[in-house]
Amino acid sequence: MRHLRWLAALPFLGMLGGPFVLNRVEPFILGLPLLLAWLVFCVVLTSALMALIYFTDPENREPEGER
Repeated sequence: MRHLRWLAALPFLGMLGGPFVLNRVEPFILGLPLLLAWLVFCVVLTSALMALIYFTDPENREPEGER
């Protein structure tokens, strides 16, 4: 489980490093400039990875009364 929690760093690194690499306007993705589309993708990826980490966490498999 400890190794899976490192996945939470990926969207942070994407948001941190993306503007240095993708700072251009010309290619549009779904009507958004490339950098804005990249940041939206990182936000969606953050939600998906947090859900994955939550569902694979063994502490969340116990019933509420036993905690």
